[in-house]
Amino acid sequence: MSQNHPVPDGHRVVIIGGGFGGLFAAQSLGKSGYDVTLLDKRNFHLFQPLLYQVTAGTLTTGDICVPHRVLLRRYKNVRALMSTAYDVDPQARTVRHEFGEVGYDTLIVATGVKHHYFGNDDWAEYAPGLKTIEHALRMRRRIFNAFEMAELEADAERRREWLTFVIVGGGPTGVELAGAVGELANRTMVGDFRAVDPRDARILLVEGADRVLPTYPEALSRRAQEMLEELGVTVVRSTMVEDIGEGSVRMKGPDGSETVSARTVLWAAGVRASSFGVRLAERTGTEPDRGGRMRVNDDLSLPNHPDIFVIGDLARCNDANGRDVPGLAPAAIQQGEYVAKLLKRRAKGKPDKPFKYTDKGTMAVIGRNRAVGDLNGFKVWGFPAWLLWVFVHIYALIGNERRLRVMLQWIWKYFTRKTGDRLVTGRPAKTHEIQHRHETG
Repeated sequence: MSQNHPVPDGHRVVIIGGGFGGLFAAQSLGKSGYDVTLLDKRNFHLFQPLLYQVTAGTLTTGDICVPHRVLLRRYKNVRALMSTAYDVDPQARTVRHEFGEVGYDTLIVATGVKHHYFGNDDWAEYAPGLKTIEHALRMRRRIFNAFEMAELEADAERRREWLTFVIVGGGPTGVELAGAVGELANRTMVGDFRAVDPRDARILLVEGADRVLPTYPEALSRRAQEMLEELGVTVVRSTMVEDIGEGSVRMKGPDGSETVSARTVLWAAGVRASSFGVRLAERTGTEPDRGGRMRVNDDLSLPNHPDIFVIGDLARCNDANGRDVPGLAPAAIQQGEYVAKLLKRRAKGKPDKPFKYTDKGTMAVIGRNRAVGDLNGFKVWGFPAWLLWVFVHIYALIGNERRLRVMLQWIWKYFTRKTGDRLVTGRPAKTHEIQHRHETG
């Protein structure tokens, strides 16, 4: 690795993606003398770890989103642009976006990943995933619409279809979604309907491995399943989804194939590289791994492209200790800050240091008073884990206003068990069909 990198005045740093990695890189380069441009298709930063709470109606979009311009206001050398990047020319050092192009001397790519349906992209119509605010609102509409349609439905079989929820994928996202739906059906909404009892909902969490949270210690996976079952969730292990259609899911497990009639299917099973990440791999001749992540050097730059850094979920790297860096928000934050610090060191002629990840552990929440955590070998579960999860996430939120607002909402909803944001916005699917059946008898 080259040891000294003098940086000329007006050095242009372009950051693609305003998630954790991109935002923290931009903030760390504030007031640095670099000419920084943050390019994102949306004009706000999303606190993705709490996205599932928007799906469950616990939080609103404004609780977990902050405009980039607000966060970067005091950094006069940083400019935020709302536009979608779609191509890059490494030789000309330009990025093309939907409204033009921007040149760079250093490029930081933090576009993250998107859903992976393993060659079955048509499933996306019936089984939305959870990566963006739009996804969360779509999921929320489907979940609450299902209960509303069950209340209207006179036919017992079709009512069961509306009250059947299938979550595909037993990783942290799937476990949190299943726990949220279980909490709604068996705690929050009890007594709110007249024709149906939300507790009759059938909630299936389907996982291909032999246990949920397969990357966690086995003891915590077992605890997580017990907590899910307390919320009425049925965990279906060692089972793969074969097909998803309108109103049905076909699964294959140890006992053969089974088709489940379900109006609400939520996807949390896999991810792949973003569209820009795919294009970057093609343009730079970089071979991604099976999950679409790009292998980077120990300074997070692409092989043979020292002016291009890839950070966050899109990066596949081992840190200075040889550990595989996980695709988590803390890792993306540390990578963004690291690249900014590296550029500052280069500007001063100081030697580079390889990226070193500080692992603070992982946690998954499973409804009220339920969570599991692996904190560097220290295992915690139940109410203590849930309480720790609450404080960690309130602290991690960006901005004191949102920390206070979220904390007050959680306290109110904890003691009242009320979840207020259960709005069914947009045109709910198939509502007109139910109305027609009732009108025609």
